[in-house]
Amino acid sequence: MSEARSTPVIRLTIDRQPHVAAQGATARQVLAAAGVTDAVAVRANQEEGLRDLSWLPTDGDRIESIPVATEEGRAVLRHSTAHVMAQAVTDLFPGTKWAIGPPIENGFYYDFDVERPFTAEDVERIEARMRAIVASRQRFKRRVVSADEARALFADQPYKLEVIEAATAGSVDDDEAVDAGPGTEITVYDNSVNTHVAWSDLCRGPHVPDTAHIPAFRLLRTAAAYWRGSERNPQLQRIYGTAWESEEALEEHLRLLAEAERRDHRRLGTELDLFSFPSEIGGGLAVWHPKGGIVRRVMEEYSRRRHEEAGYSFVVTPHITKAALLETSGHLQWYSQGMYPPMEMEGVRYYPKPMNCPFHILIYKSRGRSYRELPLRLFEFGTVYRFEKSGVLHGLTRARGFTQDDSHIFCTPDQLEGELTTLLQFVLDLLRDFGLTEFEAELATRPDKFVGEPDDWDDATQALRAALEATGVAYVLAEGEGAFYAPKIDVHVRDAIGRRWQMSTLQVDFQFPGRFDLEYQAADGSRPRPRMIHRALFGSIERFFGILLEHYAGALPAWLSPVQVTCIPIAERHVGYLAGVADQLRAAGLRVDVDTSDERMQKKIVRAQHEKVPFMLIAGDRDVAAEAVSFRYRSGEEKRGVPVGDALAEILQVVESRA
Repeated sequence: MSEARSTPVIRLTIDRQPHVAAQGATARQVLAAAGVTDAVAVRANQEEGLRDLSWLPTDGDRIESIPVATEEGRAVLRHSTAHVMAQAVTDLFPGTKWAIGPPIENGFYYDFDVERPFTAEDVERIEARMRAIVASRQRFKRRVVSADEARALFADQPYKLEVIEAATAGSVDDDEAVDAGPGTEITVYDNSVNTHVAWSDLCRGPHVPDTAHIPAFRLLRTAAAYWRGSERNPQLQRIYGTAWESEEALEEHLRLLAEAERRDHRRLGTELDLFSFPSEIGGGLAVWHPKGGIVRRVMEEYSRRRHEEAGYSFVVTPHITKAALLETSGHLQWYSQGMYPPMEMEGVRYYPKPMNCPFHILIYKSRGRSYRELPLRLFEFGTVYRFEKSGVLHGLTRARGFTQDDSHIFCTPDQLEGELTTLLQFVLDLLRDFGLTEFEAELATRPDKFVGEPDDWDDATQALRAALEATGVAYVLAEGEGAFYAPKIDVHVRDAIGRRWQMSTLQVDFQFPGRFDLEYQAADGSRPRPRMIHRALFGSIERFFGILLEHYAGALPAWLSPVQVTCIPIAERHVGYLAGVADQLRAAGLRVDVDTSDERMQKKIVRAQHEKVPFMLIAGDRDVAAEAVSFRYRSGEEKRGVPVGDALAEILQVVESRA
């Protein structure tokens, strides 16, 4: 009697737990046997990239499941949805040339070369076709092809052919490509129903197992985009969409998108008459209207006062410089693509200022420095100019001319840790003063390519870490993501609807003190180099203003509001009384308007509400007789018969507390 043969098994670690599986089982089967049912991909053996669930594990592999409801899982889902969208477009618009379609934050896009721009009706048809494809449960199947096979498969797709050639040359860096290098294998994903291949795309992957794993998606908008982001290349049509792990998650995201649209600072800037971007000036260059100018002045005055109290010295530097300064600093070498072209004056090249730091270095270097003067903290509202491409401009948050609240601190090595701790606490406190309270930080450490000595990097990184721990702010380690010349801390904030904004940066610099030959006289008579810290607290006044405007949905705190109080007479005979009330408020330092228009009181109230004025003081016959006002808040709450002195005291308390 013959002995039954046992099925060969492999031993694995799945999400840090040991498991045994049948040899030849797919990652999907292995996870299912382990009770993991929500994964859309896996990470094997701590590799950087992810693998499809069709991947075959081998004995000893360590597997990490990637649930769909994670950032990595959603990226897989969204990339797969982008492929479905591209298939739908090519089904509906024969002859379409398609480029690339990566996942992005909260969504995905795909670029197409079509005869005419997509219309809203086209997008509706594409979304309907996508739903039919999803319902057909097409499989995403990966296969490896040679470069020649790939060229034959995409012979009528010029953008894919360009990616293939870049891949074989080892220079590709596209989400749709494969690991680059001469002789490399190229991967293609087929969308298949049974044995029929409905559509194929050049792609690195991974993807969900089949379209049934795409439960909720929506197409959002279209835009024009240049191939590879260069105006020298063809202009393509881009369709943006979003995909989520459930209808509930999708609906919540769409709700947040609608709320973000309501809070868009560009729209609010127009509605509240704060700023504009005249086409006569050029894109990315704002002009500030009187009300916006008031808010900006209040922000700058408060920031300047806090800096001076903290021992900073206020400086002012020019808007242009000779090219030689930027050659010494390295900006012409590192950032020339993002700088404005030079101008010639008396045979010398000048550039609009892209950064403030070289100018502050010249102030430090203007005379000899002693250790007794350190730390030296220089601070400036310095306007800089950078030539951002028109496609990335976004109101005040991505502009071509903006004013940085820039500080540069020069200190001894022994002072570095204490200075960074004090500086970080100062940053957090000032952001809190403006109503931003949810912080996260990243500590970016030494990259593979760097300048300076490793010991200096280690000392600076430890000083930055100590500052984070001393202030108690939560942080994550961004290994290898420091600039090539220094480690840094990036402080991020979350706004009222949970969006994350990169705000303040603290960076230790090993490069500039050497490039400019900076030194100070130490107590022992030696002349060592100082440590230099770069710090932009708001990033720029413009960007910070835009973030605040969206955070508060235009309803700025009373201390920042351009108009803090509007006085509204019930009838024309009450104007003189309220003019006197307004004079009392102005004498106390408040910003007050009296609405003397011929409109009815209710319309005046509606206008003040629309302009988001924090306080309204309304007066009629009884108020005049009692030397009082009706006190109305921005929220709609109202108190009647409030003595003028009490109203003034309450408004001042709110303004002075920055509530």
